[in-house]
Amino acid sequence: MRNVLTFAWFSGFLWCLTGCEQVADVGADPDISSEVNEYQYERVQVTRRDIRIAVEAAGTVEPVTTVEVKSKASGEILELPVDTGEVVPVGSLLARIDQRVLNNTLEQSRASLDVAKARLTNSESQLQRVRTLYENKSLSKAEWEKSVLENAEAKSDVVRSEIQVENAVIQLSDSEVRAPINGTIIERAVEQGTVISSPMGSVSGGTLLLTMADLSRVQVRMLVDEIDIGKIQPGVVAEVTVAAYESRPFQGRVIKVEPQAVTQQNVTMFPVLIDIDNTDGLLKPGMNADVEVKIAERANVLSIPYAALLTVSDSYTVGSVLGYSREDIIGLLERSKPTESQRNSAADSSSENQALSDAQKRMQEIREKLQSGARPDAEEIAFMRKMRNQMGASDRKRTQRTSASTGQLGGNYVVFVVRGEEAFPVRVRTGITDLDYSEVISGLTESDEVLLLPSSGLVRAQQRFQDRMKGRMGIPGLNRRS
Repeated sequence: MRNVLTFAWFSGFLWCLTGCEQVADVGADPDISSEVNEYQYERVQVTRRDIRIAVEAAGTVEPVTTVEVKSKASGEILELPVDTGEVVPVGSLLARIDQRVLNNTLEQSRASLDVAKARLTNSESQLQRVRTLYENKSLSKAEWEKSVLENAEAKSDVVRSEIQVENAVIQLSDSEVRAPINGTIIERAVEQGTVISSPMGSVSGGTLLLTMADLSRVQVRMLVDEIDIGKIQPGVVAEVTVAAYESRPFQGRVIKVEPQAVTQQNVTMFPVLIDIDNTDGLLKPGMNADVEVKIAERANVLSIPYAALLTVSDSYTVGSVLGYSREDIIGLLERSKPTESQRNSAADSSSENQALSDAQKRMQEIREKLQSGARPDAEEIAFMRKMRNQMGASDRKRTQRTSASTGQLGGNYVVFVVRGEEAFPVRVRTGITDLDYSEVISGLTESDEVLLLPSSGLVRAQQRFQDRMKGRMGIPGLNRRS
């Protein structure tokens, strides 16, 4: 019976370990693990590597500017000289509508204008005669007012006829549909001979003739998961790849992050627009694109596995694996001294500040020499050129750091470090992380090793499991819970 219960307890214990979290065991140190042997961990050397953060998503190429071309005139299409794929400049003839009715309307309007002008001339002559008779008191006031009204109506008829003529000219010009923008014909909806309706007097919106787009610049609309959307800001560089040109990536920039989310298969995503120069015309609307938005990148930096990082509260729980109590860890963290790398960094910073001060003095001397009218010698010219290049490199580095502020930046964490066969907690400052490795800014050196210990959740689950087994199964050698 005792063997059965012991086997059941160990089976449950192993199930808890594998069900909660898998922790690798690569070369565990017997000196460190001698106190607690039921946990597995890994010793990892602090190394230098390149860390790069990017957000990847799929998208579709679409034009930045798209125009639907319709005709303000109704009638039969007599001429349609363009086809899809043609690049046309602004003002080019796209379609010509039957003008016979429009020409007749224009001639009738002009004739009506001539009649209105003749009536106005007669009205003005009649008004002059009536004015003379009215002044001589040979005509009543009512007849005078009637003549004035007739003259005003004649003037109104002239204005009305002039407007009709102008409208007829506009309608006749509208029968020739011209390109509103410089662009490419991407869709042709009608053929020559089709009778179309104008959107000006049609409730249906009129007949669509063509669709034009300016393809000199295109944009890629991609959907980014809400988890990653906080890393993307307008202006961030993006690299776009399409299947037609797999070996040729296209460079672009994020121009907009849409505020309204889109839900697809219960996943919340946000549309992001990438602007791309398409002067060569290689990218076509509707192409599927793979987009990689570069958030941050570090080259040859100290790094440790992301799994080695612990919060201060988690370090209290995980420290029990190595036999540390909460008070022990608090004391070790408070008494931690700067590491060798921090001392070296401080020394390097001091030497760099001294070099910078000397360089500034030398530049001031050369500046005063130039102000006095003297010409610098070859050595001084070389020194100024060197300083200019260093300033440019510093600006580029600062720009890189600023652009990386939108990425996954680090913070203050605790790691367990092995030094001299002793493992103890230290505070570290981390930079960016790709969720596999994290950049180490301070707290560790290349000669250090860190421990990948079980997570605090696994340790707590193990402790809860042991408490349940003690209280319920009464395993020999273990005390029941009171």
